[in-house]
Amino acid sequence: MRKVIWKKQAAHSEYEIPASLIEQLGISSRLASILQERNIKHDEIAAFLSPHLRYLALPEKWPGIAEGAKCIANALLAGKKIVVWGDYDVDGITGVCVVLEVLRYYGFDPLWHLPERISEGYGLNESYLEKLAEQGATVLLTVDCGISDFKAVERANELGFTVIVSDHHLPQDSLPRAHVLCNPKLADCPCSELAGVGVAFFLMAEVNRLLSKACGKPKMDMREVLDLVAFGTLSDMVPLIEQNRILVKNGMLLLNEARRLGFAALKHVSRMNSKDPLTTRQIVFALAPRINAAGRMAEASMAVKLLMSKDVEEVKEIVAVLDKYNEDRKQEEKEMIKEALEQARAQECSPAIFVAKEEWNQGIVGIIASRLVEKYYKPAFVFCKDGDMWKASARSIDAINLHEAIAHCAEFLNSFGGHQMAAGVRVEDKNFQAFQECFCAYLNKEYGTDGFEEIVYYDGELSFCEAVDYHFKREIASLQPFGISNREPVFLSPELIIKQAYFYGYLKNHVRLTLYDESTKTTIQVKMWGQAHNFEENAVGRRMQVLFVLNLDVHSNLEEPIKIKHWNFID
Repeated sequence: MRKVIWKKQAAHSEYEIPASLIEQLGISSRLASILQERNIKHDEIAAFLSPHLRYLALPEKWPGIAEGAKCIANALLAGKKIVVWGDYDVDGITGVCVVLEVLRYYGFDPLWHLPERISEGYGLNESYLEKLAEQGATVLLTVDCGISDFKAVERANELGFTVIVSDHHLPQDSLPRAHVLCNPKLADCPCSELAGVGVAFFLMAEVNRLLSKACGKPKMDMREVLDLVAFGTLSDMVPLIEQNRILVKNGMLLLNEARRLGFAALKHVSRMNSKDPLTTRQIVFALAPRINAAGRMAEASMAVKLLMSKDVEEVKEIVAVLDKYNEDRKQEEKEMIKEALEQARAQECSPAIFVAKEEWNQGIVGIIASRLVEKYYKPAFVFCKDGDMWKASARSIDAINLHEAIAHCAEFLNSFGGHQMAAGVRVEDKNFQAFQECFCAYLNKEYGTDGFEEIVYYDGELSFCEAVDYHFKREIASLQPFGISNREPVFLSPELIIKQAYFYGYLKNHVRLTLYDESTKTTIQVKMWGQAHNFEENAVGRRMQVLFVLNLDVHSNLEEPIKIKHWNFID
């Protein structure tokens, strides 16, 4: 059974932020406590609250960046033809756009390719490399892929390519024989958790410097591509700390302005005003799926054209197609999750969920895996057939290192890759059952057999009177963007009395509550979307406590100052 436990977030270190520093920074003691819980050191607080671009690390701090940039710049100046090979998800798409924007600024027009998901699959493939060689390409730059493509890199070498691999995925015990490997996980560096587009950004920033010096042209302003970097970084769900926080915080300023036509069109088709400020949730769950829909349902190259185009009519045409693909994806996803849940019900006592159907769409199985994890709070694999093999996308929970667990069962797999929270595997029919048994046995041995506890941490108690304080809400807003490793602060309410509970909506699946805080004599109204099935209709008069976050939306009305995350009845 799924267990949900509320726990007060403990500070990760024993130090306390001195009162003199709190006064110097002009922050409240409550915000100082939240920063301490996030293990933000004294000398890091100013940079965390105001993550200026001057805090970005220099090229020599990153594995392979300086060498890779020199290799690219020299090849271009020597007249060699370069091809940029990206992944078909948002991270890879935006990374390719960053590379193209910098090189086109200097008058270069490289070839570029994003593989078709079903016919080519993830990463490099030998047959298309051969086509590129026939077109005269002699330099291969990967973006968000390549670190596990041993055979394809070897074939590229045979074809005479100079290979620069720019990737952020976990490397295996051995490495491909590329000329240069740019990957933050290969050595100590300022941020080992860069997204693929983040690696591309630092690589191209150094290429920018080298080309400017060689060509005598003013450097391109790298701030112009930070909207792409922020978009790709958020979409790839990497920790929003350190260098990622700087890139995303500054990039979101551009996303809010939507200077790039493609982003303005995405906001418009998502029913937003082009100048409205965006939340990370809107980017991840509203805008990014429309970009991902290109790679899931058709060709990812459409998304590159959208983000690079300066033609209004072309942008309108492409975004309309992507929106249609996204609607098709949602409909197909709806059918797939229904079938997946039917299979998953029989595995509620298993440490992991495995569901499979030959005909499922390869582009959607990762989404289904995430839905299963949300429901069952355990690792989930969703398989479909890819030729004569089973191919799966897998997702995990915080407590379990998915990549490590899969690696323990590598003897049964033809290939695998990914990281702690998400991975992909390929397995033959004969090993299909054996892999599942091995994976479950490993989880039982390493993590026990009693199921996994979902721990929801909160940052402290907060009355409703304090929750509506404007200055405190501004302080919480300064911690944005929220995401992995920088979660939105969650607060525990005092005991509340339910004064009214109203079920509404076409299916009566939403709840509007009127809650009374006796400690401060404060009454507020809140809505809980889609939660009617978890709430009792005769709840009026009962006492409850809730975990909530502050509603930081500047357009929200005063009746909804908080958003409820979890609740428990007391009586």
